[in-house]
Amino acid sequence: MSFYGYQTALVFKAVDMPPKKQKHKKNQKLKKQREEEERRQIEEEEALQAEREIKQREIERLELKDLERRDNELEELRYLLEKNQIAVTELKRDAEENVQWERYLRCDVQPDPEDQRKVNSFITFWRDDTELKTTEVLKQCHIAVRLVEEIEDLLKKATSPQKIQTYQESLRSLQELIYFKHNLTSEEILKSANKNIDIKTRNFQTVIKDENITMCLWANLCKNPSLKLFNFEEVGLGFKLSKPLAKSNIAVRVIHTRYDHLSMISRITHPRAHTTSRRSSVSSDQILRDSSVQKGEDDDGIPEQKSKKVLSIQEEGKTKDPNPGGRGSQIFTQMEALKAESQVIPQPITRHASPVVDLMEYTPLGGVFYYEMFHLPHQAYTVGQYVMQQISDKGLQVFLHPTETSSFRDNEDSTCPPVGASVTLPDRVVFFEPPHVARLDATCEQWRMDGISDIAYEEAEAKLSFSMETFQPFVLMQKTYLNLPFQSWELRPLGRSSALFTIEGALFNLSITIQGNQCMLQLEQERGLSHLVGKWMSTPALKKAMLDAGVNIFVDEYTENYVSSCNKVGIIYLMDPLAEHAAYNQMALFASACAFSRSKWNAKCGAEHVVLQVCEHHDPSPVPKSSWSLYLLGAQRSKKLEMTEDSEAFSSEHHPNSEFHSTFIHLLQDSLSPDGLDRTKTSYCMFIDTIQSLLHSTRPLVYSETI
Repeated sequence: MSFYGYQTALVFKAVDMPPKKQKHKKNQKLKKQREEEERRQIEEEEALQAEREIKQREIERLELKDLERRDNELEELRYLLEKNQIAVTELKRDAEENVQWERYLRCDVQPDPEDQRKVNSFITFWRDDTELKTTEVLKQCHIAVRLVEEIEDLLKKATSPQKIQTYQESLRSLQELIYFKHNLTSEEILKSANKNIDIKTRNFQTVIKDENITMCLWANLCKNPSLKLFNFEEVGLGFKLSKPLAKSNIAVRVIHTRYDHLSMISRITHPRAHTTSRRSSVSSDQILRDSSVQKGEDDDGIPEQKSKKVLSIQEEGKTKDPNPGGRGSQIFTQMEALKAESQVIPQPITRHASPVVDLMEYTPLGGVFYYEMFHLPHQAYTVGQYVMQQISDKGLQVFLHPTETSSFRDNEDSTCPPVGASVTLPDRVVFFEPPHVARLDATCEQWRMDGISDIAYEEAEAKLSFSMETFQPFVLMQKTYLNLPFQSWELRPLGRSSALFTIEGALFNLSITIQGNQCMLQLEQERGLSHLVGKWMSTPALKKAMLDAGVNIFVDEYTENYVSSCNKVGIIYLMDPLAEHAAYNQMALFASACAFSRSKWNAKCGAEHVVLQVCEHHDPSPVPKSSWSLYLLGAQRSKKLEMTEDSEAFSSEHHPNSEFHSTFIHLLQDSLSPDGLDRTKTSYCMFIDTIQSLLHSTRPLVYSETI
């Protein structure tokens, strides 16, 4: 640019704003941002509050709707359960009458266990019977064993103190009479031991078997101190003698009974004292009564199985010989003989505070092994044309070891060596862990785990050997609840009145197929269980067979004392007893149409609720994982949850478009198809009863592992 001939340039220079004005502008901007943020927060809070109010109004609407129909739903549920129970009772009564009629038509020599006069007559006549032939004696013993089993069943159901005492006395009398007869036939065989000498050992041995017992007899005729070990190879039983005993005039008897009368006697003599839990004390009538009276307090009105009262009589019934001066009175009863032997056994130092076995914590399996020593009866010998034999009316006399072996000890040996026993684990029984050995303390009629040493277990050959101070009865035991808690469980339908109950336990898995009122067990471990696996039987028969075989998944009022890893167990007494039991009863009603399974959230929902997975399922195929929904059951009401099994945290929010119901079955009906509803209405009453029995006796909602 030119100005008066001079070249000039325009220069624009920015003038800095004063610092005060800059700060003010910045503050204004921040203030505006804060106001906008606060406005957004207020709007969000208002929206959330509005949403909460809507949800609350919806919940109040659903609760009001549930309350309006509550009485009708409870009444309908009560009607369904009572109708089913009446039908079941009639069928069971007819079945029992048929059994009684068949017994009458058979003219069975076994007396009716409920007729005490006939039972007493049977005991008296059999005690007076002089039959000594082994086969005939064992036949009578078999009848007596069956009678004992039937009286045991009656004892479990009895509530009258008088009946309980009568049954207990009958059991003792029969048990001691069976032992008495075993002694008679054993003595008769041993009297002629020298006529049947084994060429190799120059001793006598024989094995007698039937379906209830295996009896092994051995007589020390040659008294060779080097022959201290003997095995009855054909039955897998053996014993080991000390050197003094090998030179003694003794006989050894080993009896393996498939039944266990000694544990029965122990339970009678030492009834377990316990405080009945709140849950086990609620009866069906009380639950129904509470449901009808407290309409606003509980929801289910579900009959709970009546708890069995545990009554016992301390006084023991003693067997008395009808001929006080005769031979029978001079032969020890079983407990008297065992007590006489145990009185001379030095008590070992206990390794722990209580060596006495808790028969709730441990279960004897496979029957009882009676290892006993007797003085060898006088043998017959021939003099010319005559057979001479000294006659004694004392019967078999117990050889008291170690007292009576003291005179045979070597001078340099001041101690009494122990005796040994070896057994092959019984078939028809499964041990999931190495078995525990318990010996009988006859003085108090209890099993003890002390006094047993040098235990060796050969798992591959299923053989167990050990030492003890003297021969005495023993049993093999397994922890009762070793398969608890369950890792998982599922109940799913296979068709109409048919379902599959699957349990994954702590040590073994199994499944039970239910068809009508019959059950069939399937188990991965089948060795020794051919009589049980794949066989159809009633629920009581299946439960007894499983317990006898060591396959236990069942619980009782004592279980919580031995299974402590389940969160629900720890808080079980805070739960309304209806919450759990109502679930089982209603699951059974819909077991033909719905599948049920364990939920990990059951441990997170609180003591007053139960959470499980449910879905409608009709075919025998496995349930797809995506089909499951979560349901929350409570004493007040039940609802379907919005969350799933894979959710990160527990939430009790109900599923959209679902309603609250006072009963579980009415909640399920909301989503069932017409075919599913028809299946529930046509389920066989005995099928429902069988499902109820299995669920109540296993309690999977409580005794399942938590995550």
